[in-house]
Amino acid sequence: MAKVLTPRSESYSQWYNDLVLKAGLAENSAVRGSMVIKPYGYAIWEKMQRILDQMFKDTGHENAYFPLFIPKSFLSKEADHVEGFAKECAVVTHYRLKNDPDGKGVIVDPEAKLEEELIVRPTSETIIWSTYKNWIQSYRDLPIKCNQWANVVRWEMRTRLFLRTAEFLWQEGHTAHATREEAIEETETMIKVYSDFAENYMGVPVKIGVKTANERFAGALETYTIEALMQDGKALQSGTSHFLGQNFAKAFDVKFANKEGKEDFVWASSWGVSTRLMGALIMAHSDDNGLVLPPKLAPIQVVIVPIYRSQEDLDKISEAVSDIQSKLRARGIDVKFDTNDQRKPGWKFAQYELQGVPVRLAMGARDLENGTVEVARRDTLTKEVVSIEGIDGYIAELLDTIQENIFAKAAKYREEHTTSVETYDEFKNVLEGKGGFILAHWDGTEETELKVKEETKATIRCIPLDQPEEDGVCMVTGKPSKKRVLFAKAY
Repeated sequence: MAKVLTPRSESYSQWYNDLVLKAGLAENSAVRGSMVIKPYGYAIWEKMQRILDQMFKDTGHENAYFPLFIPKSFLSKEADHVEGFAKECAVVTHYRLKNDPDGKGVIVDPEAKLEEELIVRPTSETIIWSTYKNWIQSYRDLPIKCNQWANVVRWEMRTRLFLRTAEFLWQEGHTAHATREEAIEETETMIKVYSDFAENYMGVPVKIGVKTANERFAGALETYTIEALMQDGKALQSGTSHFLGQNFAKAFDVKFANKEGKEDFVWASSWGVSTRLMGALIMAHSDDNGLVLPPKLAPIQVVIVPIYRSQEDLDKISEAVSDIQSKLRARGIDVKFDTNDQRKPGWKFAQYELQGVPVRLAMGARDLENGTVEVARRDTLTKEVVSIEGIDGYIAELLDTIQENIFAKAAKYREEHTTSVETYDEFKNVLEGKGGFILAHWDGTEETELKVKEETKATIRCIPLDQPEEDGVCMVTGKPSKKRVLFAKAY
């Protein structure tokens, strides 16, 4: 099987592209900058969706769906918002095609021009707040806590599968509240939900913090983020939650009568994660042999490969495997028995290793006689022979161990690649050396922030919430600073 991947040490970028393609996760489409998510990749996204969807519902949210098309005038109503997205918007100007009079296919009918152009949603704040105006009259109508699973379009010029594409899948939550405090609490609650998901399901340790004013979501008063560190020492923003204040309520005149009978504007939050999480999952754990998937998100958690020479051997193995499958499925474990006779066991081993299946069982006639099975772990690439007796309990514990080990390995990498620096020269040396997260004092000015970005391509990923206050001086200007911020080069 042609599964050779470019080694990470040779070209991390090419390794990533090779892996996405050869593991059957996604591929480029006929539309520039857009991707086809293949069944195996979509199966991982579906697991992410199911888990997150339940986490949202457990925190009081409901799913809804809002239009794909947004009137251009809506984006004009919130100045910061339109400025933030104007360069990425795809615009619909006509509603009809017609046959080319010259017989060269179809052309846009010039007489079918829209009175007002429509924007293919880059995000849904504007269309949702125009809708909320009809839903909200008094405090009794609040809070509204909606989420939608959808696709969005941001016309990116430089694209990479999962990480940055012109169209991508995501969820976006949009909530409306009676008070500032409730909206801030919602914003903070959701970034913690994202952190919980990243660490306990994806196995990716993240830093929670707030963005600088320069890096905030367009139209937000505060943006909370989770930042993950990839194996090449670059950061990946993996989820954001925004406190929108009353900006969108004022833009769309969404008012309510409070308990005192006075009229006020509604307070808002929005939050989202996207198929970019697939990129995080790949880059945080995988190796030169292929994907390494945390068991909680693996479409196939256990694969069983029979090794046989005759149909009689296969029949006997299948009977034993049927019992194992039943026991594993009773424990909620996703298991596959691969009886495809068009591929040899060695090919299958390599394929499932490439696709990151956490546990592989191999059973031959001799194993059957001995009442044993060979167990291979994807995370450590180790094997051992164990008894079939109690195999379901053994596998259940092993999957938990693998989940924990994957997180621990990523956490160790992050710890080894997080450095505190005092001077700008030290900062540059670390950045060009091992890279990773760099904690440094900053004077709080946009001027200094942009200077660092222009000179080093590193950005302030966040002001970490868990970073203690300490007296220091900005590494660039020497001005006083009370807290270190997190710098990194990023995707």
